[in-house]
Amino acid sequence: MAGLTNLHGILGALRPSVRQGFFVYVTASTPPEVDAHARIVEDEGVTLVLDQPVADEHGLAYEGVFGWITLQAHTSLEAVGITAAVSTALSRVGISCNVLAGFYHDHLLVPIDAVDEAVEVLGGLES
Repeated sequence: MAGLTNLHGILGALRPSVRQGFFVYVTASTPPEVDAHARIVEDEGVTLVLDQPVADEHGLAYEGVFGWITLQAHTSLEAVGITAAVSTALSRVGISCNVLAGFYHDHLLVPIDAVDEAVEVLGGLES
């Protein structure tokens, strides 16, 4: 099934949902062998998105704790404007947003204390 490409259609179908848990970003030149929700390889090192308890258990440093919001709209990898639309809406209310794109959905990591407000803002884009 092809994903949505029309921005208006995408915004009408966002249906943001919160993944339960507390998530952190860690980085290392040689990452530990742990279950990660995401792994990004950069020249400077490997970034992992982990459950906070996993990072704590392994003594891994992190700078913030985030909530994970999944946009349930099945977007195409070629859709234009979705990242700009959601990040602009969140920035208007002072919420930072880190975006991870999967094949089917976009995922947003926002500061843990801003999750409820972020869901409210994103839900407003649907109307």
